[in-house]
Amino acid sequence: MKNNINVVAKSLKKFSIKTFAIAGLLILASCETDLDKINENPNDQASVDPKVLLTYVSKDAFQVNGDNMYASRMMIGTDGENTYQYMKWNDASFDVYTKGILNTVKMMQEAEKINNKNYSAIGKFYRAYYFFNLSLKFGSIPYTEAAKGEAGITQPKYDSQETVMAGILSELKEANDLINSNDKIEGDIIYNGDASKWKKLINSFRLKILITMSKKTTLGSYNIASEFASIAGSQALMTSISDNGELKFADAADSRYTMFNNSGYGSSLYMADYFINLFKARQDPRLFTFAAQTTAAKEAGKPITDFTGYNGGNPTSSYSDNAALITAKNISKVNDRFYKDPTNEPSSVLSYSELEFILAEAAARGWISGSAKPHYDNAVKASFSFYQTYVKNPGQYFSGFDVNQYLATPLVVYNDADPLQNRLEKIMTQKYMTMFHQSQWTSYYDYLRTGYPNYPLQTGVAAPFRFRYPQAEYNYNSTNLKAALAAQYGGNDNISSKPWWLQ
Repeated sequence: MKNNINVVAKSLKKFSIKTFAIAGLLILASCETDLDKINENPNDQASVDPKVLLTYVSKDAFQVNGDNMYASRMMIGTDGENTYQYMKWNDASFDVYTKGILNTVKMMQEAEKINNKNYSAIGKFYRAYYFFNLSLKFGSIPYTEAAKGEAGITQPKYDSQETVMAGILSELKEANDLINSNDKIEGDIIYNGDASKWKKLINSFRLKILITMSKKTTLGSYNIASEFASIAGSQALMTSISDNGELKFADAADSRYTMFNNSGYGSSLYMADYFINLFKARQDPRLFTFAAQTTAAKEAGKPITDFTGYNGGNPTSSYSDNAALITAKNISKVNDRFYKDPTNEPSSVLSYSELEFILAEAAARGWISGSAKPHYDNAVKASFSFYQTYVKNPGQYFSGFDVNQYLATPLVVYNDADPLQNRLEKIMTQKYMTMFHQSQWTSYYDYLRTGYPNYPLQTGVAAPFRFRYPQAEYNYNSTNLKAALAAQYGGNDNISSKPWWLQ
């Protein structure tokens, strides 16, 4: 990756300031978030090599999201009330339209000029990725008219969530048809130009969208279960962790691990007991890669692999109560590798392990034939393989561990004869246990749609279903926004309004 970054850095020096603006490299320079502003385009014909845009879009899309760690009951804060931990968030930003979507669209436009279908295919993947996450965050969003400032659309209409999800499924199908072994892919910090791996990611992401819509039967013209079965049975999918859709970090400027040198990780961020206890109950050594020993355990000289040396704070308790655990030396910080290691582990948007959990869930639901157990077992094995591959000095954590023995233990073993809800709980719990600083908000959305694992919540506080729309949309695109609110939520823009995909 480091070499790719250096190539891009040298390439950027060749472009004028004017070209920067036209290329839409707004990741670097713009903090505008309203769609009225971001759809403006100077209508200049200047060009930029799509490889430069691919690098920056990839870096933006694959960053680690720490906020989900609080909402998903994996971490807690002790220096004040964290809105994500206490399920009290409010509005969110549309900045992804500038940071990701405009750059993606520009990359696709530049790809057309040089007749490179692979950049167009990857662009369709990133469009699908960005719109998928935006819609899950808010509900209806601008989609069909988004990023069309050149066409004079500065106040885009909102499309229904069903329209968005069906649309991105179609875009991914088109991407699968476009990807090829002939057109060269440069600037690729994800797969180093390997089109076959992009094809696997594209098709695997189609399955991720479909399983996320599990509460629905149809999605536009798609029958969800039959479309899933068709893709799973006929298309190229990930087959090992080497296919992971992940960003590997480098010890170079603008290429280091997202949380590197994050001061909060070194001072006030600790592990949640709900998350830690799942590992302790299963004697799961992945815990040691996520958490640090308590101060008391270190002072007592306990080995790193002693499960009694780890403890978390209650995410539903007041931050002052959890701070008392610090005084008592009885709470685990986040493992310091997450803020001291500039390269650390890669950050995935979709891994082979997650794909196998998706296939296991589909098999359990009867969407595809065969037992869910092989997929479930493969998913767990892939997760251990990931940490044994990427965590520094893995022997200190995994020495003597046998994953096959682990898979046979009572709390882990998968049994096709169990009731469906028991099987889903086991799948979703193990899937959750793989997502510490991985896959963005996936674990939280899985919880919203399945109820598993069963997050602890404060009495009288429900888990939010969504974020409020940004204030900038009220200022610059209020007519379209209000129409969308009326169609979805009876005009109410609040975090307890249930979007279409969860109804």
